[in-house]
Amino acid sequence: MTVNSSHQLWIYDTTLRDGTQREGLSVSLEDKLRIARKLDELGIPFIEGGWPGANPKDVQLFWQLQEQPLTQAQIVAFCSTRRPLQKASSEPMLQAILASGTLWVTIFGKSWDLHVTEGLKTSLAENLEMIRDTIEYLRSQGRRVIYDAEHWFDGYKHNADYALQTLKTAIDAGAEWLVLCDTNGGTLPHEVSQIVTDVIESCPQDVQLGIHTHNDSDTAIANALAGVMAGVKMVQGTINGYGERCGNANLCSLIPNLQLKLGYKCIADNKLSNLTEASRFVSEVVNLAPDEHAPFVGRSAFAHKGGIHVSAVQKNPLTYEHIEPETVGNSRRIVISEQAGVSNVLAKASGFGIELDKNHSATREILQLLKQLESEGYQFEAAEASFELLMREALQTRPSFFQVKGFQIHCDLGKGLETTKALATVKVAVKNQDIWEAAEGNGPVAALDAALRKALVKFYPQIDTFKLTDYKVRILNGHTGTSATTRAMVELGNGQQRWTTIGVSNNILEASYQAVVEGLEYGLIKHCQVDSPLKVFE
Repeated sequence: MTVNSSHQLWIYDTTLRDGTQREGLSVSLEDKLRIARKLDELGIPFIEGGWPGANPKDVQLFWQLQEQPLTQAQIVAFCSTRRPLQKASSEPMLQAILASGTLWVTIFGKSWDLHVTEGLKTSLAENLEMIRDTIEYLRSQGRRVIYDAEHWFDGYKHNADYALQTLKTAIDAGAEWLVLCDTNGGTLPHEVSQIVTDVIESCPQDVQLGIHTHNDSDTAIANALAGVMAGVKMVQGTINGYGERCGNANLCSLIPNLQLKLGYKCIADNKLSNLTEASRFVSEVVNLAPDEHAPFVGRSAFAHKGGIHVSAVQKNPLTYEHIEPETVGNSRRIVISEQAGVSNVLAKASGFGIELDKNHSATREILQLLKQLESEGYQFEAAEASFELLMREALQTRPSFFQVKGFQIHCDLGKGLETTKALATVKVAVKNQDIWEAAEGNGPVAALDAALRKALVKFYPQIDTFKLTDYKVRILNGHTGTSATTRAMVELGNGQQRWTTIGVSNNILEASYQAVVEGLEYGLIKHCQVDSPLKVFE
């Protein structure tokens, strides 16, 4: 898509303020600084830091960014208009805004008469004076102002004349941007298009409009796109769509849609390929699992599972991909499952560094074994490390680092569940030696993991770097009661990469044991670099 130079859009990120209002999301000062610098690297022009004075963390954030400024982004302070029947010049919260040292300030005011009379308990005329006085005062202090028209769309639908008066007041007072906010997230795209068009026709030609949408109707992205198509030039949103209630417009989808599909300029072309990394970085910092199925940046966004799909994509990716994944820094993945065909097996082999010919007898053997195990409860698309081990086993190229000959687990409940302790004893054969070790843990799996590591670390010190990062258990046929089949999955990491292994059994400890053992084995393969390309042909 060719970008028209007149199609410049200004992206305004509010992850550090609106995004942190998401339930269950909490960040430290250091977290906010790291996110701000990552957004700066991505090329976001406006980054809203928070509300100075609302809490000590936000005050310190702006102080830190005064001492060590961002390289290209404008850090923006956020605040409301002054309180009713006060003077902006004597308003303490505006003094905190000035102390933050930012050139740009975003001020939000009431657009909906209901909020003025019921929320603020003041008159419509006084609300206009609050908008005027606040913006004029900040302008007199050398600040540039973005005016967020809160509840704009609801306000316009209930009292269009008054809502437009609030915008006119903000323009006359010196606001450079008017941002139309769908604060309750209940507006639909066709309404956004019409109302933005009405605003453009009612305002001076040089007015600069923006849009800020929430996702309560699952239309935040569509509403933002509708606003842009109708003429707005600033788009506000958050990384990964974080935000209060159902979230805000997701910039990780908005930016590529606007830039790749509609030809608008949002960030530099050479920065767009950093989008996936930025998305995952932010999710890691805020300690929320990434949405694997997120458009553009999700791990599954360009994953192909069905055999027919895989075969077609390998011939021409356009058959099942709307853009090249590398454009946004993502990558194509071939998923292995019971729906797989030969194309899936060959693609995964190539990804593992194994050159496997489609005519090799092992290829069909691997495919049949895959389908059989998946019918028993295995799920290799979520445990690719186990599938690589399975493939190596079939090709007789699986290294043998150790063999677990047996284990026992004893649990002592003590006086309460909170004092539960487990003791695991394992017998492991390593380099022609039988090793007995025991270890305690706060549960049987933790104890087994500890005992295995204790036995193996003497021979493979690198095991100390393998950290168990996740452990999941699922009952596959619960109707059979306590004899149900259990699927256990463990994720381990070494600081550079993560891998997942799987175990299935009607004994939860045996399923967990399988997964833990394969996790350690796979880590050793990666560490010892024994997974160099294998050439397997008949």
